[in-house]
Amino acid sequence: MTDDEVQAYLEEQRILNVATIGPTGHPHLVAMWYVVREGRPTFWTFAKSQKVVNIRRDARISALVESGDTYGELRGVEMRGAARLIEDADEILEIGRAVALKYTGPAGVSDEAMPFLEQQAAKRVGIRIEIDHVVSWDHTKLGGRY
Repeated sequence: MTDDEVQAYLEEQRILNVATIGPTGHPHLVAMWYVVREGRPTFWTFAKSQKVVNIRRDARISALVESGDTYGELRGVEMRGAARLIEDADEILEIGRAVALKYTGPAGVSDEAMPFLEQQAAKRVGIRIEIDHVVSWDHTKLGGRY
């Protein structure tokens, strides 16, 4: 994929599989809801989660977004880089608002929903992936020729 295609693909997809390095050295792999902010995959998570513990010890991170049900439909983007923890309360809430809007629509950021988001933000951190390397594929461009 071109850089523009990668950005558009990341914007439209819904699940980011994130791998951090666990305490035994094995990958700790989880699926996250995410948004693209400033061109980078960004998500929020509980501050005490295993992935945050891992990142505090070693910021290296890998992430995968993929789609397709048949071989000819397979598309994906693998990203490697460093996780940047975001601990500013206002920025964490903004990430939560962006995630809520993407996944639940306007109701997720309504006046009624904001107290819940604020409560959640107090227990969370944001994570932005500072990407060093990208690998992408798009089998729809193969036109059935493998």
